Amino acid sequence: MLKDYPIITTLPATDIGRAKKFYGEVLGLKPVETEMPEDAVMFEAGSGTKVYLYKRGATKADHTALEFHVKNLEEEMADLKAKGVVFEEYDMPGLKTENGIAKMGNYKSAWFKDTEGNILALGEEIK
Repeated sequence: MLKDYPIITTLPATDIGRAKKFYGEVLGLKPVETEMPEDAVMFEAGSGTKVYLYKRGATKADHTALEFHVKNLEEEMADLKAKGVVFEEYDMPGLKTENGIAKMGNYKSAWFKDTEGNILALGEEIK
């Protein structure tokens, strides 16, 4: 069954060079050394997961495209803020952020956008 396989998320990018710099330098993901089309790039994240970015026109996704499950949300946010990442603030039924963080039961999350407008998140289980 599929439960045993890592996931590769696929995201659009209008500017592959800009996206490659963001995912590599700002998020710190490692490029996968494999044959790729000229207008695409793949990065490796934890536990065998990957992010595949490919060139295409702008899209309008207003939901979280991927989330990094982290051990210390505030620490990761501080590191990303130091690199210029801006976290989103939301105030809608069932979801309100304070200082960029929403608490939902035993989980907390924070959202930001990549250079291509894709919505990414950090999430941490509250112990």
